[in-house]
Amino acid sequence: MFSLLGGVFLGWSLGANDASNVFGTAVSSKMVKFWTAAFLASAFVIIGAVLSGQAGIETLKGLTSIDLEQAVISSVAAAITVTIMTLLGLPVSTSQAVVGSILGIGIMNNQLNLAGLGKVVACWIGTPIGAAILSVLLYYVLGKLYNRAGLNLFESDALIRILMIIAGSYGAYVLGANNVANVTAVFVGAGLISVFYAALIGGLSIALGILTFSKPVMETVGKKLVRLDPFSALIVVLALALTVHFYTLVGVPVSTSQAVVGGVLGIGIIKGVNTVSRQTLRNILLAWFLTPVVACFFSITINFIIHLHYIPYH
Repeated sequence: MFSLLGGVFLGWSLGANDASNVFGTAVSSKMVKFWTAAFLASAFVIIGAVLSGQAGIETLKGLTSIDLEQAVISSVAAAITVTIMTLLGLPVSTSQAVVGSILGIGIMNNQLNLAGLGKVVACWIGTPIGAAILSVLLYYVLGKLYNRAGLNLFESDALIRILMIIAGSYGAYVLGANNVANVTAVFVGAGLISVFYAALIGGLSIALGILTFSKPVMETVGKKLVRLDPFSALIVVLALALTVHFYTLVGVPVSTSQAVVGGVLGIGIIKGVNTVSRQTLRNILLAWFLTPVVACFFSITINFIIHLHYIPYH
């Protein structure tokens, strides 16, 4: 079972970073206390992984045939890629890193499911676009309802706080349901564990990342990523959750970070402000292209190095 450690590490890093996408704004704006957010996020991540994570696991494990050694290689390659991209300050997608590393194995095996790959790439493109459209629609619809309610400042604050907790919990549920495949799908494909145990172990490792190391990320990334008023921030989290939930039903792991960016862009379109700078957009596009390519390269390289044979010189 030591072979699973690469996947557990990926799950831990995913939880530590991506929890900020669903609760970062609420925590950084002091609307919700960190430990309240952390425990809710951890619980709902596990529930989402176990109840709804199977479809994504089936999709990823179907991209190529893989044995246990290759499952470990792909996990390590994805983990290295995520680490490097994070150190470079590029917005990283664990989903893209995992798919890129699996593709590297598929190239080495000369066996790729191109139809499955096309489905995954189409969903990557659709994630920020769908979140932006949803963000605009939700802002206008919920904004009208909110304005009609005629709440005073105290009532409005209490309502937004409750809605942020509900939206964050829903976001954590779909984070677990959608992204658990990134953590353990390769080990299902290698025949090491069943889909149920893959979902459970993946969910627990993501929850561990949230509980042990998500606080600094939630408190800082939340402010950097979404500089919005509480109502707009609530809309962004709802748009993220609904978008990622849709792709969970489709059975494709996507990036919550990309969904958040799409949601923020939607709010920026409405307000007519440059919510996300051109430099940020450039970095996002660069990361979307580089992440799967780099992970694929590392996967092929590690696989090649492991299978090198030393031939003594006579």
